[in-house]
Amino acid sequence: MNVRLSSCSAVLGQMPNQVSAFAVASKLASLGVPVFPVWSESKRPVTRHGFHDASTDAEQIEAWWSSTPEASLAIPTGQASGVVVVDIDVHGRVNGYDAAARTERAGLLSGWELMVRTPSGGLHLYYPVIDAAEQRSWQSASSGIDFRGDGGYIIIPPSSRMIGARLERYAVERVNHGLTRSLDADRLREFLDPRPGRPRRVPTGDRGMDVGRLAAWVSRLQEGERNHGLFWAACKMAENDIPSDTALDALAAAGGSAGLAEREIMTTVRSAYRTVHGAPAREPFTAALSSTDRPPPTSTRAQVLS
Repeated sequence: MNVRLSSCSAVLGQMPNQVSAFAVASKLASLGVPVFPVWSESKRPVTRHGFHDASTDAEQIEAWWSSTPEASLAIPTGQASGVVVVDIDVHGRVNGYDAAARTERAGLLSGWELMVRTPSGGLHLYYPVIDAAEQRSWQSASSGIDFRGDGGYIIIPPSSRMIGARLERYAVERVNHGLTRSLDADRLREFLDPRPGRPRRVPTGDRGMDVGRLAAWVSRLQEGERNHGLFWAACKMAENDIPSDTALDALAAAGGSAGLAEREIMTTVRSAYRTVHGAPAREPFTAALSSTDRPPPTSTRAQVLS
């Protein structure tokens, strides 16, 4: 099916070479695409509640870029903006382009409407959303490919970052004016990271733990409580025998939405699993934590897991 370019892809595809983040933010907002500022170096949201604060209000957008004129520009992905994004990157020994080539040969990456080069040499492929269908963000760390959908966000042109001593920009590489179509994110994930029986609810005695709800709680954490909350959530998953790679998939997008860096998220989740599985079985888990790593108050925990 030939899908008309989304408002976001159409604006970015026609963007002049020299244009400010504020100008693009204002144009997108006028078309109903919510935007918000992020710190260029850390890629963390400037706003208190991250992408949840994204807005189309012209006065709010002007206020944001008046106070932080050098801020980069981001949009929430999924139904809020009308686009989902496949993020291809290189992390250490993991080269996302290798997996992308296999995926392209399998016909699972076709139909993108916009290709954006990232400052680190990665690639963002924009696709139109499936109307009224939620597609949650996920991460395939082993392949170097992430999916940014509902519950996530993406930094867009003309944002820039310092890479070494050079200022590198997010730049539009190509606009697809031909056959564009929505992405089957579930099929893509299964191809990249096949696993039988991805658990959504895991038995824990007389009640279940909803991994998705716990991840959603992490995505709403504010500055000052993000690391602690992420560590606690990962510990709860480890205590309930959620596989570590499943926990990382669930918490990577959530932690990123809260403003945490990818390396920080991976380190925290792995630390939580080592802590839980390394603690003596006879001792309660909280005994293995330092005073600064105590889980949230009982009332908060009940709210998350109820």
